[in-house]
Amino acid sequence: MQKTIRFVLDNRIVEIDFSKHPGLKPTTTVLNYLRSLPGHKGVKEGCAEGDCGACTVVIAEPGTDETLGYKAVDSCLLFLPVIHGKQLITIENLARSEKDQVKLHPVQAEMVETNGSQCGYCTPGVVMSLFGVYKNHTQPSLEVIRDAMVGNLCRCTGYQSIVEAAKRSCGKGPADHFSDNETNIQRLLGEIRSNTDTIELSTEQQKYFKPFTLSEALRIRGENPDAIIINGSTDIALRQTKKNELLPVILDLSGVDELNTYKEEKGFFVFGAGRTMEQVKQATVETLPALEKILSVFGSLQIRNLATLGGNICSASPIGDTLPVLIAYGTKVKLCSAKSERLVELEKFITGYRKIDLKKDELLTEIVVPKIDNEIKIISYKISRREDLDISTVSATFRLKVVNENVAEIILAYGAMAATVMRAAETEKFLTGKKWSRENVESAMKILAGEFKPISDARSEAEYRKTVASNLLLKFYIETTGKPV
Repeated sequence: MQKTIRFVLDNRIVEIDFSKHPGLKPTTTVLNYLRSLPGHKGVKEGCAEGDCGACTVVIAEPGTDETLGYKAVDSCLLFLPVIHGKQLITIENLARSEKDQVKLHPVQAEMVETNGSQCGYCTPGVVMSLFGVYKNHTQPSLEVIRDAMVGNLCRCTGYQSIVEAAKRSCGKGPADHFSDNETNIQRLLGEIRSNTDTIELSTEQQKYFKPFTLSEALRIRGENPDAIIINGSTDIALRQTKKNELLPVILDLSGVDELNTYKEEKGFFVFGAGRTMEQVKQATVETLPALEKILSVFGSLQIRNLATLGGNICSASPIGDTLPVLIAYGTKVKLCSAKSERLVELEKFITGYRKIDLKKDELLTEIVVPKIDNEIKIISYKISRREDLDISTVSATFRLKVVNENVAEIILAYGAMAATVMRAAETEKFLTGKKWSRENVESAMKILAGEFKPISDARSEAEYRKTVASNLLLKFYIETTGKPV
């Protein structure tokens, strides 16, 4: 059993024993840890909820091809033990000294040349996001650059000069002094990762478990049934950062590689519950386009690099973006304990507002998505005040199979319309067997308007949600028939 965490910062291994650091606790965020150090105060806190990007850092860890993978993440949502066995890169690490002179990293140099900074508060986070692009893309497209910038607010400079800095610098990547030093970093990370004993951190108020195998995770789950389960912690961390809640017992699954898998089987796509949203997004461009479409407007790249598909499902939020899509695809979830496993339909797994059918000794381990026939059409929609980085006002995913002009199969799954993601069962029943025509769809819209009793909140009034929900059905009809309005 390990009693400390270890990671690489400033090209050396840092070890933290929480019992000897009363100012730190297992759920101290990487942001607050860095701000406590004398040489890493470039990282800033803007929102403490992953929306502004001022706290962006880059995490490097071994990939599948014997090189390091670099990911921009929000340090305000990242508990310190999550970065065990990884390299933490901050704004202070980008420039280097050469012949007694400071040599800026290409992304820093181009930010200067393009006048990409004014007040400078957001600049460290912006630069770290650009560094993430630099290390992952050669000649990145405008779409890639804009996607990387979604999670970084800049209210002074505006984005054009920042985008220009990205174009000019990232075409020079990925070679830099980090590439030159990768062999050394790999050696340090290998030294840390050679010990696969479970990490157990205990303080007077908290216990934090970080296993590295599924069997260990299930054992700990069985012995600590009330432990809060995290992986990316983008949702759970808000309970601490926004509500000042003490999280007494935590089971951190982010080190369990068995949960970070993806495979294609006969008739199914199978995702490990620990697969990040960005990994899922990249895997579904050609195979599950309705899921990829919704993930393209899911949070920011920094969030998608942390948040997991299993975590989004287990939150059971009525505004969880992936849930309507997965229900429309007919998804099932695999639930495992130390002694048994079972496969449950996603619709039945979610039992109420933020409630799931997960036993006290179980973990969600896999998400099983069936392949669909070419005749079936599935389209997802997200309506929100902003296109990017916003909570759904209404979300929906529709599934349709038409045979001889009649509806043979239809699913209308809605988010943000009830306490759970919910299907419009009466509307589905009305349309099934009928001709897929505008007349029948408009009749169905009237039924649909009475199926839900949404609430009014800061995002919209209830009547607006009803109107949008009905109009989306008409939009779906137009898109599946190609007929004009």
